[in-house]
Amino acid sequence: MPLRCLLVDDNGPFLEAARALLQREGLTVLGVASSIAEALSQAESLQPDLILVDIGLGEESGFDLVQLLDRDGSGAEMIMMSARAESDYTELIADSPVAGFVAKSELSAQEIERILGRAA
Repeated sequence: MPLRCLLVDDNGPFLEAARALLQREGLTVLGVASSIAEALSQAESLQPDLILVDIGLGEESGFDLVQLLDRDGSGAEMIMMSARAESDYTELIADSPVAGFVAKSELSAQEIERILGRAA
């Protein structure tokens, strides 16, 4: 059964490109959000298996969002993503409730499966 995911990023063109890419690679993209409020609402109503969260959400922080989602007990796996290098956020990622990090330039269903430990 394909992973059902929610994409959270404040960059509209990236959201659409990522949605198309992941759907083409077999994931089901249930929805997209561009703010913490939208993401919390979408996560509650859509109940995704996976939430991909951009670290920088304009004036908001993706790290704040994953903490809120974790407290709400959504049960979804979470992966942080950014155009910047993972090394810029190593400690913050380690201290957060996420499964891992993917660079936006390397976003793919295969990379997500690897992070989640589901690679064949």
